[in-house]
Amino acid sequence: MKLFYGEIAGDKVIINDEEQQHIVKVLRMKDGENIYVTDGKGNLASGKLIIEGKKAGLEVSEIKKRLPDFSPKLHIAIAPTKNIDRIEFFVEKAVEMGISEISIIITEKTERKNINIDKIRKQAVAASKQSLRFHFPVINDAVKLTDFLKNIDPEHTFVAHCHENLQRTELKDIPLLEQVTFLIGPEGDFSEKEISFLADHKIKAVSLGNQRLRTETAGIFVAAWNYFNMMK
Repeated sequence: MKLFYGEIAGDKVIINDEEQQHIVKVLRMKDGENIYVTDGKGNLASGKLIIEGKKAGLEVSEIKKRLPDFSPKLHIAIAPTKNIDRIEFFVEKAVEMGISEISIIITEKTERKNINIDKIRKQAVAASKQSLRFHFPVINDAVKLTDFLKNIDPEHTFVAHCHENLQRTELKDIPLLEQVTFLIGPEGDFSEKEISFLADHKIKAVSLGNQRLRTETAGIFVAAWNYFNMMK
């Protein structure tokens, strides 16, 4: 399946401008080739490619609407790493495994404060197409941890940390929920002050095992855990 991103409104399909350039200049596709276009909202159009100079369009043959999304839905709020490549790697793999939403949170020990969210969103779209997803994940703007907590449901929210002296639940003991949010800290983890703050907000702590995981590895581990639950 040659899948591209665009807008689907009624029976009209408009391929994204950057996608058009990629089709014409990079892939050098030919007029009449069969392609698919998704809007990332669960709709999928198929048909024949129309090349007109530097423009690419779609002669629509079929549009499927409201295709099923992944369940359960996973939202990971993760602190950015000093080396941004690590977070970009996390985004790519988490998207491939069906994550529904990603938030970048700024914590007490976060070293990197400036994040190119637009670049991360583009990477999420690319990973969605690569893995044939028709529902693209939401990528939120970076926000301070304290502000992030204003819009979450503590009953469905967990924090993963490495403080062995603080009470934690094993990941395998967490009940299967339709929607779940995980908080992943930066290099150096959440501070004990932040853990106490989260506990005051009724957010439960979890352990991801005996090994100490890098930030991006912890995020991928949780995404894989949720992906496994999707298969049940």
